[in-house]
Amino acid sequence: MSIFALAVPNPRGYRDLTLEQLPLPPAGFRLVDVREPSEFSGELGHIPGAELVPMGGVMAQAISWNKDEPLVLVCRSGGRSGNVAQALTQAGFRQVMNLVGGMLSWNAAGRAVEK
Repeated sequence: MSIFALAVPNPRGYRDLTLEQLPLPPAGFRLVDVREPSEFSGELGHIPGAELVPMGGVMAQAISWNKDEPLVLVCRSGGRSGNVAQALTQAGFRQVMNLVGGMLSWNAAGRAVEK
């Protein structure tokens, strides 16, 4: 079963993914952290294998991305990544997912981070 099939549909057009549903290391999907560089390397760290593309630059970067590739978006709490997920879905990306709870949940669960 694909990671996208595991995720729960969100009324905003993308799907929500829980910590338990996110396979590590990332394989078969693009894991994009939409926070600012200082957050990516800051206190909460980032998920190993995540690619930093700050929220303000996602749409410009996404021009070169495959619209059929599964995308998992993460931020501090899930709000910014949810907004980006909605924008990417509206731009024609077909397998967009938002990590519920973001890095706050990731850290609270004691998951490994890089800084």
